[in-house]
Amino acid sequence: MTKLSSSAVADSSGELGMKLSRVAPVAVLHEKLNEVVQEETSLRELLDEIGEEDNDMVEECQTELESLERRKEVIERRMMNAIVPKDEEDDGNAILEIRAGTGGDEAALFASELLDAYNKSAKGKGWKTETLNLSKTAIGGVKEASVSISGKGNNNNYNNDDFSDDDDGNTSNTGPYGFFKYESGVHRVQRVPVNDARIHTSACSVAVLPSPSDRATNQLLPTSEIRIDTMRASGAGGQHVNTTDSAVRVTHIPTGITASIQDERSQHQNKAKALRLIAARVYDLQREEEMKKRGAARNTLMGGGDRSERIRTYNYPQDRVTDHRCKVTEYGISRLLNGTSDDGLIPTFAPSLRTKAREESLEALLEEK
Repeated sequence: MTKLSSSAVADSSGELGMKLSRVAPVAVLHEKLNEVVQEETSLRELLDEIGEEDNDMVEECQTELESLERRKEVIERRMMNAIVPKDEEDDGNAILEIRAGTGGDEAALFASELLDAYNKSAKGKGWKTETLNLSKTAIGGVKEASVSISGKGNNNNYNNDDFSDDDDGNTSNTGPYGFFKYESGVHRVQRVPVNDARIHTSACSVAVLPSPSDRATNQLLPTSEIRIDTMRASGAGGQHVNTTDSAVRVTHIPTGITASIQDERSQHQNKAKALRLIAARVYDLQREEEMKKRGAARNTLMGGGDRSERIRTYNYPQDRVTDHRCKVTEYGISRLLNGTSDDGLIPTFAPSLRTKAREESLEALLEEK
């Protein structure tokens, strides 16, 4: 009889546990659906027995049947959501990067407003934010910024017995990456600058990357594959600028990806931040390549991670925001940018975006069949 090593048994058990965790939500919901169907059958049998003699009883049964029908629709939607493979990174932390694009100072000012909106949303969720890199303009705009966002979402609610309202598209049960990931892309703003009378069109790009754990970072960045250069920091920043080699640039040799940090006075702190940032960029590239290998990077909502695509337009003269992926328009730009994690920019568009993404995932699954 062949004996399995303890590591092989552990790997097998871990794989089995992952498979069971995927089917458990569907099994629970299927059981609840059967319960609703049985109740529905019993009520219809009762209606046949009483006929039309007891109007009050008939009305009560019909009201209950309508309620059961709504519950059934919600359960069926939740089952469909549970069937779609979940992005394992949705519960994890994120690194959010913003860069001002075309439009000069106006683009940088809008990048600053977007960054404030994202920070406000993250803090509203009780998550921790840490600025890894920040380059500002003389008038307070943001040329580029990288922010780490860490925290936890709520548990999935497939076992929740409250079916009074559907939770389709709810962002409360995801972590930072799942909450922010649909913000990746080009954000275009149309408005009149304070020093002009004409409408200017500007843009900034957003990239939301899953943040690898410290252990994963060590695996992603073996010392043989990275080069670390130190240099003197430049620009405003105090006495240490141009007097100490505190700035750090890390290069991932196989891909050529780089990350430069000079915000901290300590070279050690700048190095730690640069390693976190480059690990996220390398991991994101690996995920994108893996998606393409699996044929998952089709012309879909998330596509192949193409962040050069315009995803949203902020039109200030008309006070509207239009998301071009889900074709949804909302009015009140200031309200959306200054809103909370419950009623701000992200939760306003997330339900439609998540629904579209799930529909595309289901289509892909059907095509594979």
